[in-house]
Amino acid sequence: MSELAINGGKPVRGRDRLFPVYNPIGVEEKTAVMRVLDSGVLSQYIGVWHPDFYGGPEVKAFEKEWAEKFCVKHAVAMNSATSCLIAAVGALGIRPGDEVIVSPYTMVASVSCILWYGGVPVFADVEPEYFCLDPKSVEAAITPRTKAIVVVDLFGGAYDADAICTIAKKHNLKIIEDAAQAPGASYKGKKVGTLGDIGVYSLNFHKHIHTGEGGVAVTDDDALAERLQLIRNHAEAVVEAKGVKDLTNMVGQNYRLTEIQAAIGREQLKKLDALVAKRRENCAYIAARTRDMPGLAPAPERPQSEHVFYMQPFLYDEKVVGIPRARFVEALLAELPDASISGGYVKPIYRMPLFGQVPGLCPTAERLYGSELLLHEMMYPGLNKKDLDDVVEAFHKVYRHRGEL
Repeated sequence: MSELAINGGKPVRGRDRLFPVYNPIGVEEKTAVMRVLDSGVLSQYIGVWHPDFYGGPEVKAFEKEWAEKFCVKHAVAMNSATSCLIAAVGALGIRPGDEVIVSPYTMVASVSCILWYGGVPVFADVEPEYFCLDPKSVEAAITPRTKAIVVVDLFGGAYDADAICTIAKKHNLKIIEDAAQAPGASYKGKKVGTLGDIGVYSLNFHKHIHTGEGGVAVTDDDALAERLQLIRNHAEAVVEAKGVKDLTNMVGQNYRLTEIQAAIGREQLKKLDALVAKRRENCAYIAARTRDMPGLAPAPERPQSEHVFYMQPFLYDEKVVGIPRARFVEALLAELPDASISGGYVKPIYRMPLFGQVPGLCPTAERLYGSELLLHEMMYPGLNKKDLDDVVEAFHKVYRHRGEL
């Protein structure tokens, strides 16, 4: 009889022993929510030039605390990281026909945000070991119409800020840093999300910390901060009374965060360091125990950076392992039925219907998607040593018996 669960053997962990659900919400958040409910003020925004244009006390306190935590001058809270990205593109003054260099290997909002202002996304390839934009590919994509770059700190790891910021300065380009998956990460001692002109973090429910839905944009630039705030809250109704002279992209939205979400965010922010530390500890434990399988290895961390592991990436070599990645993942999931393990992440965005479905445009992204990247999330805080050992054993078991596949 086969040892592997996919072939009828006993799984490492059956459905009678499910992994605990990741839940960083506790009594602190409940207390904060009740404080807001008792106040009767669930939102305090007014969409005209008024003292309440910037929101209520919880939103203002959350922004102040976020800015202090991330060592940045301005934090602008919004109802999602997608909203933050759209507002960031608008704040930079992107106009119809302007080109913005983007990653093909990310959540689609990092690219679609450009379309709201008539901009043209131009795809550059990614690095094979860190999965962020490849500086050489970025520079090759620059034309006289290029105005900005949207970099993504994918899976919780920093982009190559030295190289890409140098390129941006050389060509007078702005940088939007999508740090949705990387709050708490750092590069050469500086907080990820603060390495470009505008940074964006996500507070979606499956991120490191969350408010259900939400996002925060950060910048050290006073003018960009004002434009982010205007776009967040009905800019066109505010600019005249506020005395704003540059009306480029000054048609605003309602991207406002509620007082309840901000109150939750304030408590979640206090937990970020401990949650990140546990992710790093758990990933280090798994990495140390999965380095003895040729063809399957934890992806490296960029030198002089600190990864925060939204997911833990592995590099997979089908020729060395001897079986397709998809089959390996299928066997892993049979051993750990409720685990979050996948191969490839997302299809390169340019292959989506909206963007023309052009195969082969970015070869590294294509290879990662097709066969070379394996991801798992089974290292989040709340898992104990036995949970981690089961994850490690599942990898080893499938690898040992891969000949049965």
